[in-house]
Amino acid sequence: MRGCICAKNDKLDAVLIAACAATIEQPRVEPDERLAKLAQHLTFVEQIEEDIARLKVRLEHVGDPRLRRMVVTDIARLKARRSAELLRIVEGLRVHNDLARRLDLVLSVPGIGERTALSLIIRMPELGQVSREEAAALAGLAPFDDDSGKHKGQRHIAGGRGRLRRSLYAAALPAAFRWNKALVMLYARLTARGKAHNAALIACARKLLVYACIMETARTLGRLFFDIVMLVAFGATWTRLLFSR
Repeated sequence: MRGCICAKNDKLDAVLIAACAATIEQPRVEPDERLAKLAQHLTFVEQIEEDIARLKVRLEHVGDPRLRRMVVTDIARLKARRSAELLRIVEGLRVHNDLARRLDLVLSVPGIGERTALSLIIRMPELGQVSREEAAALAGLAPFDDDSGKHKGQRHIAGGRGRLRRSLYAAALPAAFRWNKALVMLYARLTARGKAHNAALIACARKLLVYACIMETARTLGRLFFDIVMLVAFGATWTRLLFSR
């Protein structure tokens, strides 16, 4: 389109949309239909978890014993349904050997449990095929600049895949306080430097994602290289796993 066009109609809109679409880069990783089907089930599990959270908040404001029993029963029913659906998703993944190996690999990262591993594999099929910076941006965990001239604004995360980000953030809390020694030290180092609790946890969530990316990439380069990478990343934790195999 040449020159300045001030008019607006359907034909001009179509031309403009086509011109914009032509400049968009095509995805480097083709969608996996197997994961697309499982994503619907995972979304259902996430909605169940949201329902459970709402009922727990409601329970705090219910005093009548009969009503409390009803809410508690509903929570227990939803928890059972959540567990059953997660089991179905895992079984659906393990039908495929490549997805089963990827699941076991991600689960071996200290601090990543089954629920987070499922979210990583299903919500990020690009895992191991993009750089750590691209992976962080896709998950909405990459800090973006906010500068203009001499103004140096605060870095903020933005965009990305919200459901995946929430899963990683939820996993970062216990990992940074107990399960992952590297993240325990990272959290302590960041807060000692004055970083806020949330900012430190976001950094830990991003590091969990980086670990998963490193493991998936290292797996394709051979067993010996994989073990060397894991020893560097996790130290004594991976040493115990290595010699227990």
